[in-house]
Amino acid sequence: MIFMCCGVEVMKVQFQMHLRSIVSASKLEKTWIWDGVLAGGEQVQLVLDQQAAAGFGSKSKYLFGNIGMYIKLVPGYSAGTVTSFYLSSNGSTHDELDFEFLGNITGQPYILQTNVYAHGVGNREQRINLWFDPTADFHYYSVNWNQNYVMFLVDNVPIRVFKNNQNLGVPYLNSQAMAVYTSLWDGSQWATEGGRVKIDWQYAPFIATYEGFNVDGCAVQNNNNLAGCAVASSNKWAQAPALTWHQTNQLKWVRHRYLVYNYCTDKMRYPTPPTECGTSIL
Repeated sequence: MIFMCCGVEVMKVQFQMHLRSIVSASKLEKTWIWDGVLAGGEQVQLVLDQQAAAGFGSKSKYLFGNIGMYIKLVPGYSAGTVTSFYLSSNGSTHDELDFEFLGNITGQPYILQTNVYAHGVGNREQRINLWFDPTADFHYYSVNWNQNYVMFLVDNVPIRVFKNNQNLGVPYLNSQAMAVYTSLWDGSQWATEGGRVKIDWQYAPFIATYEGFNVDGCAVQNNNNLAGCAVASSNKWAQAPALTWHQTNQLKWVRHRYLVYNYCTDKMRYPTPPTECGTSIL
């Protein structure tokens, strides 16, 4: 099923059928709800309760580009919930780039977890505390994905860079087109304090709101132009400008003040750090 959201054509991700009455549809016109998705021309609200999770995804797939969306996260008590915005291909050797917002007890900071899968190899989690209240207003979350690196950004501030280290035998995301997805679901087993704090359904429904989907990337149609998208000389999105002095300082600021977990320094999981951890992120 296809509908329009935020100026682009998107398709609904399949979830258990979940219909609910619409009480308010602020800023929405011709509003429908499918499987917990409240959809309209300006905003989409994802609704999570005991009956179903929710999500939607893009119709098109992309290989490289600048891709982002404005999100306002679940307010109040959100422990156990996971609100996500991610890019992914298909299959056991898929590529994936994740923004996962881990719900919290009221008054605690929201944790943003990013993760990278390349050719099916993942477990590259990093976590930061956000330096603002992401439930009070919309904030812009995006990726700059090119041949040399993937840069995760919050309000255009770099928070993470994953470099292309294929020369060291580390898989990189440069051969599979990815679609864009969102979801809101129950991650009680792990999301909040390692799963010690579960979702509390008395606070349901949990609602996350998305708007302003932006994509400036190389769209892939049935893999027909995959090779063209991958060639930097013919594709502006594959080109990789160096980080500016300002971006470098912003990245250092975030990682010094707000980084709370880095797989590269987790010696319990990785007694020998993964290969890419020994290279500079800049």
